[in-house]
Amino acid sequence: MGNLGRAPSSGNCTYEANFQYQLFPAVYTIVFVLGLTGNVSALCIFIKKTKKASPSFIYIANLIVVDIIYICTLPFRIHYHMKRNNWVFGDVTCRITGTLYYANIYLNVTFLSLICVDRYIAVVHPRKYLRMRGSRVSRAVAALVWLLALAVMLPLVTGGTLNNAGTGNSTACFENFDAKTWSKKMAAYNIIAFLFGFFIPFTIIIIFYPLAARKIARLKSSVHRDKALRMIWAIMVISILCFVPYHITHFFYLFARLEVIEDCAFRSFLYKSRRVTMALASLTCCLDPLIYFFATNKFRPKYSTKRGSQKVYSVALR
Repeated sequence: MGNLGRAPSSGNCTYEANFQYQLFPAVYTIVFVLGLTGNVSALCIFIKKTKKASPSFIYIANLIVVDIIYICTLPFRIHYHMKRNNWVFGDVTCRITGTLYYANIYLNVTFLSLICVDRYIAVVHPRKYLRMRGSRVSRAVAALVWLLALAVMLPLVTGGTLNNAGTGNSTACFENFDAKTWSKKMAAYNIIAFLFGFFIPFTIIIIFYPLAARKIARLKSSVHRDKALRMIWAIMVISILCFVPYHITHFFYLFARLEVIEDCAFRSFLYKSRRVTMALASLTCCLDPLIYFFATNKFRPKYSTKRGSQKVYSVALR
């Protein structure tokens, strides 16, 4: 986390990326328009057409809510970067919008991993899945995810000022932390977020989705099978494209801010790369509607018994 705004400095090494003042407003505007349209439309469809929500639908509905909350903060970010990273909305708004930026990334990955586990059980253990469909487990899991997210976010929102003096007369938001803040506070948040908000969920995605895809690919060719495979690969592409570059770059950037990495040129490269990957990560709000499209297709489990054996159909998405 940290450093959403103007380039920090460390010792004699100063980071700058002037392209961010055009990059962020352009990308965030696209995300705001397309993401808000896609997610609000998806939410209306879910509310209107989904009578009995499956576990996947519950997780996808939460994913929609996560995206919409994040998108609503983007006008503040667009203004901030257009004004060359000068925050004029006050400290409390800085804390809330800055925290929600990172909450969107980690909640997104978490709910995608939960969809992954649900799809895996539906394909590999269909009998067990049918028994679980009517349970409240998925709602309880989704509620637990939100509670854990709030437990992490509240200390950031209530833990003191997160805006401070930027370059010149500007006010920076969620950046320019000194070395003590990085080592005492921000480092711990970053490590916990990386481990539990990205590494574990993403590991689940790259393990279980290929297993589910392999199982589906063995089924007799059908529209159901092909659409199910597209949903799986859509989630894989979104996860790899939007989240992997950001977390790899941010992982090394953390060590740069802790001065474990001392080379100034490499630090500067990490800073610029991180700006690009931060913008890239926000595009997930535009790509997530692809998941909703595949999920709203009425795929239902079909079984046939031959000599006492069960033949698995396609994948159950409702």
